[in-house]
Amino acid sequence: MSNNPPELPDDDEPQQPDLSELLRSVLGGDSANDQLASALEQMGMQDIDPQMMQQLQSQLQAMMSTPVEGAVNLELATDVARKTVSAAGDASVSATAARNVEQVVQVANLWLDEVTDFAAVGPAKALSRAEWVEQTMPMWRQLVEPVASGVNAAIERAMGEQLRRLDPGDAAQLGLPAGVDPAALMGQMQPMMARMSAGMFGAQIGQAVGALAGDLVSGSEIGLPLTDGVAMLPANVSDFAEGLEIDGGEVNLYLAVREAARARLFAGVPWLGAALIAAVQSYAGDISIDTEGIERAISDADPSDPAAMQEALQGSLFSAEPSEAQQRALAHMETLLALVEGWVDVVTNEATGQHLPHTAQLSEAVRRRRASGGPAERVFASLVGLELRPRRLRDAAQVFTALSDAMGQQARDGAWKHPDFAPTADDLDDPQAYVRRRQSPDEQAAAPDEVDAALEALLAQGAAELDAERSTSGDDEPGDDEQDGSAKGDA
Repeated sequence: MSNNPPELPDDDEPQQPDLSELLRSVLGGDSANDQLASALEQMGMQDIDPQMMQQLQSQLQAMMSTPVEGAVNLELATDVARKTVSAAGDASVSATAARNVEQVVQVANLWLDEVTDFAAVGPAKALSRAEWVEQTMPMWRQLVEPVASGVNAAIERAMGEQLRRLDPGDAAQLGLPAGVDPAALMGQMQPMMARMSAGMFGAQIGQAVGALAGDLVSGSEIGLPLTDGVAMLPANVSDFAEGLEIDGGEVNLYLAVREAARARLFAGVPWLGAALIAAVQSYAGDISIDTEGIERAISDADPSDPAAMQEALQGSLFSAEPSEAQQRALAHMETLLALVEGWVDVVTNEATGQHLPHTAQLSEAVRRRRASGGPAERVFASLVGLELRPRRLRDAAQVFTALSDAMGQQARDGAWKHPDFAPTADDLDDPQAYVRRRQSPDEQAAAPDEVDAALEALLAQGAAELDAERSTSGDDEPGDDEQDGSAKGDA
């Protein structure tokens, strides 16, 4: 064995990797890889800068070596989201900040104990943006996977249609070896396309969730149970407080009360979080994919440029007109979101009104923040074609205020004990009618109308979707009994 070191190429330039070897190392060795390598060479890939080729090899290996389950590459999405928050700046939560969150939430729970019977949920968590990404990403995947499956299937059909329109005589247009049937490549490319599609959607989710992590002040601010318990993002709370001309400590307390109230509601009403998630999934599962738009985007884009391909597909995924089923799911979800935020608004203002001098100003600032739409809305608009906005927050708050004034705090919170008791979209139009119905339930039950029948049908549909969701994800999430037990133990 020689002791002499191997000779390096002149100027220490990296050697040009062989495409056949690259594809064999990434995709496994078979003759189809050699054909694909030959096609890529004829397209000029062999002349790419060696360093760029090595970077491409590492990216392909990362994408192809990681097992992908489902339509979303969750590992890639998490990695992209973490890099997004890191690029924007994300410091670890200090011990001082963590203790401050614990103390603020303790005070928040003492105030909430005076205005609601829903039990406290703990312990409180102070999260960095990256930690919020890690804790919420499984739920994001659960929410967007239905539409990801539809989009991936549509992209695959569109690319297959493009290839099927070609014949062996058109192979030269794609830089393929003479005699190769482009349509026959579809079967060989299908597994790789599925991985690439899952990776593309995963990267899109990662970018969106990473941007969202830089804005949210708490774990469940958007109205969905993305995290368990009470979670605050101290860095984002500080950013939010800067533009309000209100003492930062007061802002911190107010936002902690809102988050603690929302956590109590989700823990104390087991059907609520599941119903919201089921509504989002129902909307996404019935989304109409604009196949013709995707075909046009693919035919016009440069297939050798993944970035150009992704850019071409943006804005071409969803048909403009929602289906009837989507409209029902959207109306149901918007009502639930409004009820959640309306109840939180009422309870928070009652809890803080005697303690914080700027409760009214802070409440209005939060309402404007939600009503104007922000990162949460952009996330859902880009991922599932859905705006996530409690449009009728004020109306919902009026319903709970009217109920509390007429029947007391227990009746207000009792509206959540069953979906049949919760206010409907029609009740948001006429809060006093809802109060009268709650005051005279026997009379209302004796005179059902068409609205009641329609509501019952909608609730039955939601219950069926919820049962299906629980059967598929019950092993991953803590059960309702566990959550209730935790809440009682921490009260």
